[in-house]
Amino acid sequence: MTKRKIEIMDTTLRDGEQTSGVSFSVSEKLTIAKLLLEELKVDRIEIASARVSKGELEAVNKITSWAKEHHFLNQIEVLTFVDGGKSIDWMLEAGAKVQNLLTKGSLNHLTHQLKKTPKEHFADIEATIALAASNGIATNVYLEDWSNGMRNSKEYVFSYLDFLTTQKIERILLPDTLGILTHTETFEFISEVKNKYPNMHFDFHGHNDYDLGVANVMEAVKAGANGLHLTINGMGERAGNAPMASVIAVINDFLSDVKIAVNEKALHKVSKLVETFSGFRIPVNKPVVGANVFTQTAGIHADGDNKHNLYFNDLMPERFGRKRKYALGKTSGKANIQKNLQDLGLSLNDEELKKVTQRIIELGDKKEVVSQEDLPYIISDVLDSDTIEKRVVVENYVLGHAKGMKPSTTLQLIVEGVHYEAHAQGDGQFDAFMNALKKLYKTHSKKELPKLIDYAVRIPPGSHSDALCETIITWQGEEKEFITRGLDSDQTVSAIKATEKMLNII
Repeated sequence: MTKRKIEIMDTTLRDGEQTSGVSFSVSEKLTIAKLLLEELKVDRIEIASARVSKGELEAVNKITSWAKEHHFLNQIEVLTFVDGGKSIDWMLEAGAKVQNLLTKGSLNHLTHQLKKTPKEHFADIEATIALAASNGIATNVYLEDWSNGMRNSKEYVFSYLDFLTTQKIERILLPDTLGILTHTETFEFISEVKNKYPNMHFDFHGHNDYDLGVANVMEAVKAGANGLHLTINGMGERAGNAPMASVIAVINDFLSDVKIAVNEKALHKVSKLVETFSGFRIPVNKPVVGANVFTQTAGIHADGDNKHNLYFNDLMPERFGRKRKYALGKTSGKANIQKNLQDLGLSLNDEELKKVTQRIIELGDKKEVVSQEDLPYIISDVLDSDTIEKRVVVENYVLGHAKGMKPSTTLQLIVEGVHYEAHAQGDGQFDAFMNALKKLYKTHSKKELPKLIDYAVRIPPGSHSDALCETIITWQGEEKEFITRGLDSDQTVSAIKATEKMLNII
């Protein structure tokens, strides 16, 4: 069976840049344009609106110069206006060769915004198309507010389309400008248009105001749409546009009669770059590109994956240049830990695995997710703790730090079943803790505490600010130096845990 080709046009650099607070620099626009065409392999990109700013003109110049050199120039598109040729002059200065001409697709917009008759509007459009053609510029035509036009002024829409069939244009672009369509309307309206004009090329441009962007795109393709307009990470005005990654996955998995050129493996890479440049953060649960979407949290799921991949679906992470992860936390269980150990090339016996699992559950009560990078530190902490007989327990402590006052600590210690308490101040919270500890030992014990000679804190490479931290303290005892380690999400607490191990060693 011959598959029907669907063109994918990315409009991140034009419509996506209308996301509130987002503005790409010239170099960022050029970098994104290169990635979209060379790596993601979309068919076309819409990169700007004409006459917006000098910066926009510079960006389009850079992109068209690069595109001409690399044979992509006819895939670069710019939004233009029916403005007596001003947009065409701008296009010529910018070096662009394809205009997406913004026109009125509903009688309501035409009447109340332009205050013109259809005949007047069509005459202006015809003149603009002719001027573009005389300057070597190809034309696609946007029917702004087309979705409302189909709902409320269908006679106008079809009279306009009748007119467009007489014009020298490449494509007709059908936007759901206000994101008001349901999936049933999308299928009905595009089917009606395609049945009436089977030889015309129609693109569908979906918005996501009701979170129906992907569903509407799916129905548009079923109805015979020839092209789709999408944005990286669903960027766009208000609730954004139909998102590239989700739509590509849906087409590849559920619409077997069509084909697209987009390279799935590049989706995550491009999404992360656009996230960085735009500052528009990808929600962790965003399908395909979100941080959590290929992470199994429940231990039963990891166990099922070990037993014939019971919790896999067709959205395999490798398709998108990603890897499945198994979260470590209070719900993860042994199966998740074993998966992470395999990735790290580590192995534990059953007893060690049980103790590490319990430690991760304890940490998970304080910190929502423990990362794979934390795991070697946790193992080290647990196995190190097993070698020390626990006769001294730091039972309770209160750490105080207020502006203009010295940090203080109230400490409660249990030594072989006997409770002791002390209070002290210091230059920092841990210093105050050590001063309280020294005071307590000086009063109630004949033992001399070892001298702290080195204090180091580290977090796992690549971790974030909420990572577990390991405090490594070197002590000078009567006979030799020795090292203890403490692990916690709080730096001071991890140092206190390392100190507690020291107390049990001496």
